[in-house]
Amino acid sequence: MKKFFNLIKREAFEFKLLLRSIPSVVTALYVLSVVCMNLLANKEIQTNTPYLALDCGIIVSWLAFLTMDMLTKRFGPKASIEVSLFALFINLLMTVIFFAISKIPGNWGEFYTYGEDNINAALNTTLGGNWFVVLGSSIAFIASAIINSLLNYTIGKLTKKDNWVTFFIRSHVSTIISQFLDNLLFAVIVSMHLFGWTITQALMCSLTGAAVELLCEVIFTAFGYKVVRSWEKEKVGEEYIDYSRNLKLQKGLI
Repeated sequence: MKKFFNLIKREAFEFKLLLRSIPSVVTALYVLSVVCMNLLANKEIQTNTPYLALDCGIIVSWLAFLTMDMLTKRFGPKASIEVSLFALFINLLMTVIFFAISKIPGNWGEFYTYGEDNINAALNTTLGGNWFVVLGSSIAFIASAIINSLLNYTIGKLTKKDNWVTFFIRSHVSTIISQFLDNLLFAVIVSMHLFGWTITQALMCSLTGAAVELLCEVIFTAFGYKVVRSWEKEKVGEEYIDYSRNLKLQKGLI
């Protein structure tokens, strides 16, 4: 039991050290992108194509996956996964807050523009969410975050050079696979049950959606690479990296 509590204490210290090591702007943008992509997913994008179902969440989802790639490159897969769990926790907390707000009596600003009660009902329902949708999106996100971080790290280890081409490959391969998994899990858990999608629609929409999300990330990959290089040059997070390396040495992992 003492060893268990010592493990929890060490992990808590390591996580606090990690949050202090990552630039605050990066953590803030990452958490914000996770919260926003789940909220924006409530609005679909009209594609007029039966096998392409997109929602406005893709406008910010690329930022979450690019951030994961950057964190994995500098701090390792464990750090990326832990920050993803932290972002998921904040998202669930905001979901509870939004739900509470949806139950508070009163009118939204748009009510005074249109004068219709269904405006209040629609906005409350959008913010309040559905527990089934929240559960599906949470499972899909954390599963894809783990796959993305581990796959990105593995590809980086298998490549001999550490340059822009390597960053490009490890980021985009891990992103397309994890985004596909994210979309597919959400489609299977939510869309096939609530919207009556077929497995063909789930597969096709997951693939095309992942391709569109990857394209959005490609545009900013060069910027992400420059940021990571600046972290390495300025020794950002060196305290956490040294601490993690010493732990691995003690355990005989390296």
